[in-house]
Amino acid sequence: AMLDPDSGLSLTIARIVQRLKGSSLHSQLERQARVSLHKPEIKLESLKEDIKDFLKTSGWEKKLQNAVYSQLNVFPWPCHPAAPPEHMKEPLAYMRKAQGSWEKRILKSLNSMCTELSIPLAQKRPASEQKELLNKWNEMGTDEPDLSLFRPVYAPKDFLEVLMNLRNPNYENGDQPSFRNHLGLIQVPLKVKDIPELKEDFTELGLNIGQLGIDDSAQVPPEFFENEHVRVGQKVLAEQDSAAAQQYVRQGCPTALRADLWALILNISNQPEDILYYEQLKSNVIQHDLLVDSLIYKDVKLTASNDDYYFVFEDYLYQVLLCFSRDTSVLEHFTYSSATPPKSYIRGKLGMEEYAVFYPPNGVIPFHGFSMYVAPLCFLYHEPSKLYQIFREMYVRFFFRLHSISSHPSGIVSLCLLFETLLQTHLPQLFYHLREIGAQPLRISFKWMVRAFSGYLATDQLLLLWDRILGYNSLEILAVLAAAVFAFRAVNLMEVTSLAAAEAVLADLSTLKVMPLLQIFLFATVT
Repeated sequence: AMLDPDSGLSLTIARIVQRLKGSSLHSQLERQARVSLHKPEIKLESLKEDIKDFLKTSGWEKKLQNAVYSQLNVFPWPCHPAAPPEHMKEPLAYMRKAQGSWEKRILKSLNSMCTELSIPLAQKRPASEQKELLNKWNEMGTDEPDLSLFRPVYAPKDFLEVLMNLRNPNYENGDQPSFRNHLGLIQVPLKVKDIPELKEDFTELGLNIGQLGIDDSAQVPPEFFENEHVRVGQKVLAEQDSAAAQQYVRQGCPTALRADLWALILNISNQPEDILYYEQLKSNVIQHDLLVDSLIYKDVKLTASNDDYYFVFEDYLYQVLLCFSRDTSVLEHFTYSSATPPKSYIRGKLGMEEYAVFYPPNGVIPFHGFSMYVAPLCFLYHEPSKLYQIFREMYVRFFFRLHSISSHPSGIVSLCLLFETLLQTHLPQLFYHLREIGAQPLRISFKWMVRAFSGYLATDQLLLLWDRILGYNSLEILAVLAAAVFAFRAVNLMEVTSLAAAEAVLADLSTLKVMPLLQIFLFATVT
């Protein structure tokens, strides 16, 4: 139920005011306004206007604009006032139900691991262990605890099985007319975009527009575009305007400016209070031992530590992910996520709400490959608290959508459907061939999308892809790229006769160039 724009707008404004009231920005603005009262240019008779002018010229108005813009990017447009709060989480009841039963499965897996290994979910570390952890905080990777008994709570392929079994109960036995001809693994009728709509959404990726990541654009000599683009990028940074930065990165970020531009888009400034907050999370890690710590440890060992690009960042990954699991501010994103944070009860008090705690404290149980969301960011940020905040913001804006069941256009269900629809529509021969030999394309591409391609593409290419995720505030580009990869390897794929052979053709994506693939697929495919 959408609102008419006016009441929707006033509700949005009210909610943003509410959310910014408690923020440190609010108290800083008040402090600045008080300080300004002592300035000669502030006159009593025009007090309000003078203070406004002062906040404008001193750069505080820009900070407020960025905070508002950031809220608009993260929070959905408000539902109708009469709509129940769970509609903000996920409007479709069957999706909410499926997410709920998936969560039960994950918890069951976690709890049975606790029981099997007779390890509590959480315990205080003895003083000696606390001291030891503090001393080796920057080299946790040197530790080799025996984690052979720990297993990931789930892997992407387990999650894919769940998505393949999703059905809309209103359409028993597939009688919705438009959808009957969808022959992919995803069998729910969600609306996804076609190529003409995607072209319109991603205009800035067009063939005649300068792009970073395209070496031989016929229109503009690349070095001419690059020099000009760098100059504009520096100007955008000097202006400190999040919205302008978001528009700018749609054409890619110059390597030297990327870290600052992403921080500006995500509105992360790493203030003293942010650094203090990070230190508090760290001391929480030092004091308490959680079962998820071992899962995080094992995940890093299984993924990033074996990766040619990322193994050097192993210690950063432990720091960020251990702190993340303790961060209760992450719970806020559950107001607009279809997921619900898992609860655990103090021993002997099962089911008694006053003894319930969220577990882990941030409400997010890591799965196999989770650490790959952090790894690429380590190339850009070397200061732990800044790296941490950037990751947390990327997670609550984007990554959570890749492992929860929802009907959101950037949610993994929609991405799978978009990927399958693009292939079935534009590469029907390839699609039918792979389907016939039991190599459904989604079985291969699912893991790429769940990880936002991290660990599959070369890092410089991955960062160019993530530029566009930030620029368009959308994950749809992941599905487009996945389809473009199949299109690019179509000739070889037409010759394979098994899933294993198809997987072999697509096993190594590290030589792919993201931008030309996306451009050719979107703008040179005959529609």
